[in-house]
Amino acid sequence: MSERIFIGVAWPYANGPLHLGHIAGAYLPADIFARYHRLKGNKVLMVSGSDQHGAPITIRAEQESTTPQEIVDKYHQQFVDCWEKLGISFDLFTTTGTPNHTQVTHDIFLTLLNRGYIYKDKMLQAFCPKCQRFLPDRYIEGTCPHCGFTQARGDECDECGKPLNPGELKDIRCRLCSTTPRFESSEHFFLRLSSFQDKLTDWIKEQTHWRRNVISTTWKFLNEGLKDRAITRDLDWGVTVPQPGFEQKRIYVWFEAVIGYLSASKEWAKLQGDDTTWQAFWQDDAKSFYFIGKDNIFFHTLVWPTMLMGYGSLNLPYDVPANEFLTIEGRKLSTSRGWAIWLHDYLERYEPDPLRYALAVNMPETGDSDFSWREFLRRNNNELVATYGNLAHRVLTFAYRNFDGAVPAPGELNERSRSLLHEAEVALDAVDKLLYRCEFKRAVKEAMTLAQEANRYLDEQAPWKTIKTERETSAKSVYAVLSVLTALKTVFYPFLPFSSEKLHSFLGFDGNVKEQGWKIQFLPPGQKIRQPQPLFVKLDEDIVAEETSRLGSLKENQEI
Repeated sequence: MSERIFIGVAWPYANGPLHLGHIAGAYLPADIFARYHRLKGNKVLMVSGSDQHGAPITIRAEQESTTPQEIVDKYHQQFVDCWEKLGISFDLFTTTGTPNHTQVTHDIFLTLLNRGYIYKDKMLQAFCPKCQRFLPDRYIEGTCPHCGFTQARGDECDECGKPLNPGELKDIRCRLCSTTPRFESSEHFFLRLSSFQDKLTDWIKEQTHWRRNVISTTWKFLNEGLKDRAITRDLDWGVTVPQPGFEQKRIYVWFEAVIGYLSASKEWAKLQGDDTTWQAFWQDDAKSFYFIGKDNIFFHTLVWPTMLMGYGSLNLPYDVPANEFLTIEGRKLSTSRGWAIWLHDYLERYEPDPLRYALAVNMPETGDSDFSWREFLRRNNNELVATYGNLAHRVLTFAYRNFDGAVPAPGELNERSRSLLHEAEVALDAVDKLLYRCEFKRAVKEAMTLAQEANRYLDEQAPWKTIKTERETSAKSVYAVLSVLTALKTVFYPFLPFSSEKLHSFLGFDGNVKEQGWKIQFLPPGQKIRQPQPLFVKLDEDIVAEETSRLGSLKENQEI
């Protein structure tokens, strides 16, 4: 029986280009998971969009002397182009700037307000006398009261990960002009997070399937005691506050951005021609997964569930498989210093699947991981080209030349060949179980292990030696490896969709991989195969020095 799987993916700020940290942290694992479930025949809805509100957008607009909307339009289109080239298969990638998103945000706000989960109170908000304006939290910098980090932001400390309010910072200063701001009283709306402490505690106790880092981070916040948080700010860019007297204020970005998962689902439903279609993924027997980086755990395991509990009738998260961070060449990624690899820049020079593979096989699931060009080259040349690609190309080429471009009739397979096919079935089952549990790194390694085993088998059988004197023996080994290739194109499809589709076609199948489902397709003898081409391209050693030298030279974005 098929399942319904909702996949919400972190909303990238539309204030600069995507980098590999974004991809490894949220977008690639989400796409792997979505492709896997579609291949299994499950109903999937994967949504996200450009987060077009908040300080990062306005800061970028000020830096470029343009409007926030022009910044959003520029980077949103770049995101969409990158998703297509990298193969990130959203069902809908929208923005938080749509009338639909405003309507859904207002509905949740007013519902929580009417039920007493949102209340008005006054708070001190930082005002910069030099800039002559209230400062959004990301415009504020100071020393973290918890860990002593001297460059903590007004909303969160990047060092210890604790959420903050500006007034908690020591040695506070404006990030734009370094002036010490003063605090002035301003009326805002607050979310009663504290009222959900016990209910959240009981719910979190049941989430035994969550990753250890997600559970431990969530318990840390719960054990410290949840505090009510302001959900509006003195801004003129963002979703309006649907209350009189708040015309000059906006709903705080962290509150309305998570609502984007629901608003995007409703927008998707309207595009399907049925306004109720979203309900199957939010109100029926469906599982919802949220793919984010570890710096967003608090908002997805505590804040968003609080909002959902208060609103009622909507599914709580089933899992939040948050990833750790990706470093680059052993150093922390820094966009302000240009120490990053920009996705659009990569895609201008290289194919998508090698990057997907390199990030998947070293995915930061349980701890930070590092990307280096040396390792990227090795993964591409030694594993994709020399192991998987070489296996596919040499057996397909051999069959095409020696068996009239068709799958040979194997007769009765010998024990060694049957053993190989059994190993393929075992690998298919193992990868299935690992992907279901969001263990992507182990799953892709299991797939590559099958390719390695098929290579060993092919070398043992050496059909190029037996073709002249024992044609039937040669046919058995070629048939066995071609059958294993049908398994490999399946287990690799979530990770390497472009090369899997190529291999699917080379093997003589029509349509696409997804239509064939999660199974080994035993090839009918006589099926015509298509003239094969290499699945992957070997890269030159020189790219390591060339690409490494580019680091630090492309400062695409202000880190704020």
